[in-house]
Formats: sequence, C-alpha cells, structure tokens
Amino acid sequence: MHAFFFQGDTLLLPADISDSHAAAQELLFSNPEIFNITSIDKSAIGKLITITVVSILPTVVLPLNWKAVPVRQILTMYSIGDLSIGDNGDNGNIGSLSDILRAYHILQWRKESAFCGTCGAKNSDVAEQVHRLCPSCGRLEFPRICPAVITIITDETDRILLVHNKKFREGLYSHISGFNEAGETLEETVVREIREEINIEVTDIQYVKSQPWPFPNSLMLGFKARYLSGTIKPDGDEIEDAEWFTRDNLPVIPNAGSLSRSMIDSWLDKTL
Repeated sequence: MHAFFFQGDTLLLPADISDSHAAAQELLFSNPEIFNITSIDKSAIGKLITITVVSILPTVVLPLNWKAVPVRQILTMYSIGDLSIGDNGDNGNIGSLSDILRAYHILQWRKESAFCGTCGAKNSDVAEQVHRLCPSCGRLEFPRICPAVITIITDETDRILLVHNKKFREGLYSHISGFNEAGETLEETVVREIREEINIEVTDIQYVKSQPWPFPNSLMLGFKARYLSGTIKPDGDEIEDAEWFTRDNLPVIPNAGSLSRSMIDSWLDKTL
C-alpha cells in the first residue's frame, strides 16, 4: 500500500528523513498532528492495489523535515533518473509514477464530484472502488478522463514544426495539441486541431504513444503526421508563432518527462 500526500498541485515528500519514504509515511500516520488532523482529507482507492490519497490544506505550514514538489516536476525527476526523492537512490519507495499520477488525478476528481450531477445529493464513496454512488438516485460517477491529442509534424526534409502557445513561457515551443470532441475519431481531431490552429493539412497520421496527464484530467494521445499542404498561419488566439526547425537549431523545448518531449527526443535520435 502506498500513501500519497498532496498540498494543492504539489506532492509532499520527506526532505531530511534518511531511512525511507515508507518510514516517513508511517511517521505521518502515527503522528497526524504533524499536519493538524483537521486539515487532512484521506481516502483509499483501488481494490487490487490500494492507494491512500491524503489532501493537506494549502494553509498548513509543512514541518521542517518535509518538502513540497510540484507534480509536474515529479515527471521530470523520474524521467532523468533523479533518485533523491527515494530511499538511498531507490525511488520505488514512493511508488511508481503511474501510481502518483493516478492518485493526483483521482484526488482532483474527488474534489469536483462531491455532489451528484443528476439530483444534487451528496455522493458516497464505494469501498475498495474508485467510483462514487449517489445514495438518493443511484447514479454512479467515475473519474473524468478527457482524451487529448498531441501531434509531431514533420516535412519531406525531416524538419519538425513546433509552435509557441500564448500559455507557454517565453521562448518555449512544442506541438499542436487539443481535446477530442464528440463524434470525432482521434485522427479527425488531429486534422481539425492542426487546421484550426496553424492553417495547414497533414497526412500519414499514425499513433505513437500515450501518457496520463492529470492537469487536471487528461489522457494525452501522441500522434505523428507529415505536412501535406497549406501556408502556415497561426490562429492568433492560442498560437502566436509556428516555425520549422532542424535538429541543429531547436528552440527551448518541453522538459523531460512529458509526452511532447519524448516525441521530440525520438525525432532527434531518428527512432520516431
């Protein structure tokens, strides 16, 4: 059983406890006053694998021997092999990355699903299950998962097309992405998003890989596609700039651990 402690969008980890994260978990459960018991919202999820999720109020000041690490940063730490978050270099003590992302996703969904969307009654948790049950009308509610596509686009000379979204930090470029809409296949979503955001057509669309992305509730589905026709024209609403890049003149790209970076890395080493 793994327990994960979150405060907002951060995962709480022991900073100075040298034996193991498991020992740190036991310390917290044995001494809940460390974080003030009134501030803890604790729930268990899963049947075959039990995960306990603990939410700490943002107003609680952490003890000196704990640190708060942004969940997005955890992705990078796992990807680059930064093992300082585990026990003597063994990050298995804090659980797998998929367990952490699952816990974070479900924690956020629980906050948003306190009441039934049909009749408004307060939902009840179901023992050893992840879903919730309305005791009034019997409606079952499961965690919301919103599929989104992200596409790496190349041309006949093997250049890569990257864009700067208004939400990105200055200088950062990545891929076109967007949510799947009702009635669309994922391939149709790829075509529509690229057409809407940069005014070009693509072909040879192929699935690459996927990644849970609980920020707040997505499943990212990675595709690759080849430029077909059209003149690049950013929409100006989401996309500010779009440029072709070669391997020796890349801009700032996403951090390690993200699906977008993984696809760029595969293109860089010519395994895409």
